[in-house]
Amino acid sequence: MSKKVVIIGSGFSSLSASCYLAKSGFNVTIYEKNDTIGGRARQFKKDGFTFDIGPSWYWMPDVFESFFRDFDKSISDFYTLDKLSPAYKVFFKNNESITIGDSLDKIYDTFEMEEKGSSIKLKKFIHIAKNNYEVAIKKLVYRPGVSPAELITKETILKIGQFFSTISKEVRKEFKNEKLIQILEFPVLFLGAKPSDTPAFYSFMNYADFGLGTWHPKGGMYQVILGMEKLAKSLGVVIKTNTTVEKIEVKNNKTVGVIVNSTKIKSDTVLCGADYHHGETLLDKEYRQYSEKYWSNKTFAPSSLLFYVGFDKKLKNINHHNLFFDTDFEKHAKEIYDTPKWPEKPLFYANFTSVTDKKSAPEGMENGFFLIPLAPGIEDTEELREIYFEKIITRFEVLTKQKIKNNIMFKESFCVKDFIKEYNSYKGNAYGMANTLLQTAFLRPKLKSKKVKDLFFTGQLSVPGPGVPPSLISGKLVAGLIENQYKQYKK
Repeated sequence: MSKKVVIIGSGFSSLSASCYLAKSGFNVTIYEKNDTIGGRARQFKKDGFTFDIGPSWYWMPDVFESFFRDFDKSISDFYTLDKLSPAYKVFFKNNESITIGDSLDKIYDTFEMEEKGSSIKLKKFIHIAKNNYEVAIKKLVYRPGVSPAELITKETILKIGQFFSTISKEVRKEFKNEKLIQILEFPVLFLGAKPSDTPAFYSFMNYADFGLGTWHPKGGMYQVILGMEKLAKSLGVVIKTNTTVEKIEVKNNKTVGVIVNSTKIKSDTVLCGADYHHGETLLDKEYRQYSEKYWSNKTFAPSSLLFYVGFDKKLKNINHHNLFFDTDFEKHAKEIYDTPKWPEKPLFYANFTSVTDKKSAPEGMENGFFLIPLAPGIEDTEELREIYFEKIITRFEVLTKQKIKNNIMFKESFCVKDFIKEYNSYKGNAYGMANTLLQTAFLRPKLKSKKVKDLFFTGQLSVPGPGVPPSLISGKLVAGLIENQYKQYKK
């Protein structure tokens, strides 16, 4: 009889792990508290408009392709992928903007127009970033964070200095134009930390941005979730929604199952793909690895204030992805990480999938997804949400040179309280734990419980870190640990 694995949550890492475990012969059931799967990557539909609730950037396409290839499948078996051209647009103060093209040559030309000689510096920077990417993906990211020895290879020893410098330091050493600096510092924000706190090695995110490009699954990011669901079910995975796991049961320091909607479910292994902190609260205190003090001392990635807006007309001067850096980048970062509070003049991001994906909004209309990065754990009220929507929409009108407030058909919001309610997210964080030097690889919360046998964890708070591609990899890594443990049992 195959071993039974219960998985808590149905986000990217859980779905990934479920596929690998089912392929290896495990009997896998996923329990999801919400009425649809996907975790933070769910979908919202209203009046003919379709929105991705959470992740909206599709970077590192090779990681997605690698995942499906492990099951003798291809991305094209599940969804259609388009490369965005241009990739995105960045708005600055004084009505200035820079559009990032869909190839390195176009980007080199753009940089040269902004700062003479910068294209040569960028080529050098991207060469290092590409090499870092190859080391990260081939040598580091697919390692489970069990031991510091995982980081010691011929390639990483040569990179040691980059772990003790920062992205900000390396970028500012070469570039003087503040707009170009902000564009180069932007990608590491996906890792959840300030550029000045992020090791220079993570410049591989710049290669993911400029070198590999920005993509869009037709129909939205939720198509990836649906593709993974289809694959999981074809492998025999059972997925149950509207089922809340209330407790992880332990007997003699071993998991024996879970309590779901007040019903005991037996299992050989429990894998928690929900928020790591929440997962540990499902255990009696003596079985928790990390104290409340541990979590409170960690640097968490930001939360977000999100708006999903339906417009009754097509908008002008926008691209699929748009970044609004018309205010002080450093000041906003400090208001997230150093002195947490609502930002005085926030940077923000706006996404209009209907620019390139016509079916995501009714004909002649536009869907808008707006995001303001915020400190986790701050006050969240409807009044504050309205104040900040007014702040950004007013700036949006000025920067894109159009009036749109009277064209809003509806507006829905999602913020700190919702991240806690919907995802049991620690302090309402949106992206997990930041990838700082002391919170990377083996220094992150462990995939395998140190206190409870047959209890495992996966997702953005654990190895390898925040973001969609790392979550896919996290699922593969934890599945490998579970498989190896059962191989040892058989010996």
